[in-house]
Amino acid sequence: MTDPLKALKAELLDVALEAAHRAGAFLREGRPDDLAVAATKSSAVDVVTEMDIASEKLITGFLGERRPDDGVLGEEGASFEGSSGVEWVVDPIDGTVNYLYGRPDWCVSIAARKDGETLVGVVHAPMRGETYRAVLGEGAFLGETPARVRPAPPFGQALVGTGFGYLTERRARQAEVARHLVPKVRDIRRGGSAAIDLCDVAVGRLDAYYERGLNPWDFAAGDLVAREAGALTGGRPGEPLSGELAVAAPPGLFEPLQGLLEDLGAWHD
Repeated sequence: MTDPLKALKAELLDVALEAAHRAGAFLREGRPDDLAVAATKSSAVDVVTEMDIASEKLITGFLGERRPDDGVLGEEGASFEGSSGVEWVVDPIDGTVNYLYGRPDWCVSIAARKDGETLVGVVHAPMRGETYRAVLGEGAFLGETPARVRPAPPFGQALVGTGFGYLTERRARQAEVARHLVPKVRDIRRGGSAAIDLCDVAVGRLDAYYERGLNPWDFAAGDLVAREAGALTGGRPGEPLSGELAVAAPPGLFEPLQGLLEDLGAWHD
């Protein structure tokens, strides 16, 4: 007998992969040489480009054709409720500033969740030529290769990824947290895409990642990829990953990093 949930997850994965690849090809091939900022969000340096808006329109249009009864939560405003119980969480370009400057670390991030639980996550990074995917309970993959986190290193040998917000006061606080963290670990990296950073934890290119101020579309897909690859993810101790704080690392590194971030007040501005 066919398992309805398994069949649903397989369908959602197929739709997410096709949507992400369509958007990725559009963004890679259609990027204008004179790409400009179309709008700003939280501050003058928190930008939206015309391609963010066009990419989200492409993705939501495709989702509407394939699964018209589903809801959507999109970064650039294409949000609506559906009747199926499935909601798509879409970041049409995660790493917009990288994309604006012609840097390679940007991606299309698409997750599907039902009843608040993420079932499928796809992170497609066209300039890397890489697609990360995960299905709840079925593992994570980079292309066709299973993704697994690195075993936890000693804390002082951990390579830790992070990001910084666009509000001046938040950035200043985040810089202070990083100042205290840098002497305690191998080094810190700042890539500019939360979704890619989470996937880099999943495949062992980072030992850990943390950030304050993420939105659901920033982490929904990458969080599932990291967890299905063996990472622990969360926020403050005892709380789930959220906009307040996101932490991802393998067991044995997650706990001391989360504890240190709590002590440093990384969860507040």
